[in-house]
Amino acid sequence: MAEGFLKSLDENLEVFSAGTKPAEKVNPFAIKAMKEIGIDISNGIPENVDNYLNQSFDYVFTVCDNARESCPVFMGDVKVQLHIPFDDPADAVGTEEEVMPVYRRVRDEIMERFRIFYDKSILNSY
Repeated sequence: MAEGFLKSLDENLEVFSAGTKPAEKVNPFAIKAMKEIGIDISNGIPENVDNYLNQSFDYVFTVCDNARESCPVFMGDVKVQLHIPFDDPADAVGTEEEVMPVYRRVRDEIMERFRIFYDKSILNSY
């Protein structure tokens, strides 16, 4: 969801998303939550963070509560590494009516935190 939101803010941003244990496909609840706000992430392909460890990045974010502890160390040129924790909505269980509010809450938290980051760090650098 963070990748989709950042890409929606600025088409000039090059954004990659990867996880330590990527799923086979993008979570359908995440797709639905993002579609509700007009962002289509249905064509995303979950990737393993190992694919990016030796690359150069301006920013590397870890976003899940436990990601700081489980995320590998980036060996490439990383200017700024930030940890912005969110609950992992994939941990939500129950019916769609019970799970979707979790995805919406996390989506909204991601939007708020990354909007602030973008406004302060990216827009100010143009």
